[in-house]
Amino acid sequence: MTQRPHPRRSRLAGRFYGEEILAATLFALCLLLVSAQQLLAHEYKVGDLLIDHPWARATPLGSDMGAGYVAIHNSGTTPDRLVSAFAPFTRRVELQEMTMKGGLMRMMPIKGGLEIPAGGTLVLEPSSHHLVFIDLKEQLKEGEMMDATLTFEKAGKVKIQYKIEAIGATAIDKMHHPLGQ
Repeated sequence: MTQRPHPRRSRLAGRFYGEEILAATLFALCLLLVSAQQLLAHEYKVGDLLIDHPWARATPLGSDMGAGYVAIHNSGTTPDRLVSAFAPFTRRVELQEMTMKGGLMRMMPIKGGLEIPAGGTLVLEPSSHHLVFIDLKEQLKEGEMMDATLTFEKAGKVKIQYKIEAIGATAIDKMHHPLGQ
């Protein structure tokens, strides 16, 4: 004859076991939410500037150039200027803009930096102003985070990380609305 567990002990043990599973599940859910929030809140603050979601497209194997994009919001009452950038994964970083001349699209270096107006936003995006990574030391691979430093005229230097997105990623894919905008 098979011995059955005492009904009272069985229900009590099941209740405690169920509470442990519930607690572990809630804990895991909290960790997941915190991690997701950190991934989505890919922004940096220096002075009055908020640097929102720096990103770059993945590069094909063997490519020696890439481009970086970001939105920089200035909540201050005076303008600032992005004057340069540095990234250890490339030999040189240039501020550039794309222009159309005679039906041809050209990339031109920007001298003197780019202004971030007081109370305004500077957007570096494809087919516009952007950072160009020249002579890459390594391939930019989707999903990786790459260190860089942006230098501003007034706010100074800020270390950031570029999130490497898919090769075909667009600016619209990356739109963020910081500070409730």
